Amino acid sequence: MKRKLVGLAAVATASALVLAGCASGGSTAASTDGKGKTVTLWLVGSDTPDALRNYLKTEFAKETGATLKIEQQDWSDIVTKLTTALPDAKNTPDVTEIGNTQSPTFTNVGAFLDVSDMYKDLGGSDLLQSFVDAGKVDGKNYTLPYYFGSRYMFYRKDVYQAAGATVPTTLDQFNTTVADITAKNPKNINNFSGFFLGGQDWRDGISWIFANGGDIAQKKDGKWVGTLESADSLKGLQQLQDLYKNASKAPNDAKDSNQYIYLNDTDQTLDASGNKTGDTSLAAATIMAPGWAHWSIGDLSQKDGKPVRTWNDATFGTYVLPGNDGKPAPVFAGGSNIGISAKTSEPGLSKTLLKIIFSKEYQEMLGKNGLGPANSKYTSSLGDDQFAKALIESASNSKLTPAAPGWASVEAGNVMEEFFSKIRDAADLKALAQEYDKKLDGMLNAKS
Repeated sequence: MKRKLVGLAAVATASALVLAGCASGGSTAASTDGKGKTVTLWLVGSDTPDALRNYLKTEFAKETGATLKIEQQDWSDIVTKLTTALPDAKNTPDVTEIGNTQSPTFTNVGAFLDVSDMYKDLGGSDLLQSFVDAGKVDGKNYTLPYYFGSRYMFYRKDVYQAAGATVPTTLDQFNTTVADITAKNPKNINNFSGFFLGGQDWRDGISWIFANGGDIAQKKDGKWVGTLESADSLKGLQQLQDLYKNASKAPNDAKDSNQYIYLNDTDQTLDASGNKTGDTSLAAATIMAPGWAHWSIGDLSQKDGKPVRTWNDATFGTYVLPGNDGKPAPVFAGGSNIGISAKTSEPGLSKTLLKIIFSKEYQEMLGKNGLGPANSKYTSSLGDDQFAKALIESASNSKLTPAAPGWASVEAGNVMEEFFSKIRDAADLKALAQEYDKKLDGMLNAKS
């Protein structure tokens, strides 16, 4: 259930040329006249459960008389497939899910239908604003949020207790707490991190820049420019460097992938002779991950001959990363947008499908299945357990990457991974930030 851009090299470069021919008018009204017709919906990954897919098929047929064909795509090559399919009227999906950070590149080259006329009816200001902004160009709406999965902290209560640590309430307290836990290593755990933060994990680490008022880039005088060297961004970079040096033993090439395995492995210890016992994996007292990670965290047991993880409240806990003011720190939100292809032959029926997706019934079904509903009116459907509370609270101050036309090429080139991998050992953080601001300046405004 990860949200990552993978395999974008060459694809991003070609997208401006391939998609330039897409039209994006949006005057067609929603239609219920679909007898004998088929509309294709692309969903990415397995996050949308079968029950929700069946609901969409049933309701769409009931509403329009048409058939809804759902095709599942993979996150690893979705950008490649969309770059090829969206401008091709014969092969385009009518409606497609798309990663929230992928949306700006496609909307900026006219790949999606303008749905501004439906914006209010589909939720308007109640929709998750950062996702709305990722699908907007020149004040018009092209993609809208599908669901969210904001990041928060998962921790080992037993390790915190052994270290005499409590849940922090400010960002400074968090930084001090996890460094102190690392130094104490109260259970003598091999390769132990008070906070596991991969050397290239910019999607989690960017929160420290956001929390200090900094940003990756901003639009100034109609042009996107890198802002990593700003005074506020540098405050966050200094905190990150301290965390890398004093709280995390994560490898420098580690990204935001499967951090939960290090939380699960804190029972791997050294014996009295200093020999490693059991698995020699890295281990952590704290990780940061999207809310859906909790399904993979817990005590290991067997069920029907297969290993399963069972959450144990006595061992594991959650909390929202606090900001400098004690309120939730801005975090990068995971999740997806959804939009109608500008080349669809069935714009009216596609708009009807959007109406079903943004209906109260479907939004609440998303929430009941652990996916943050696009419409804030229905977040109560997530329930009231600690995961729902943390998800909602962390999402209240979430941010996305810059909605710049060239952002996909930034991710394709692993620019942020490269930048973050140099933070730990940088002798001059400002010079490092200036170097990468120049790289960003050359990429952000290109429609590629």
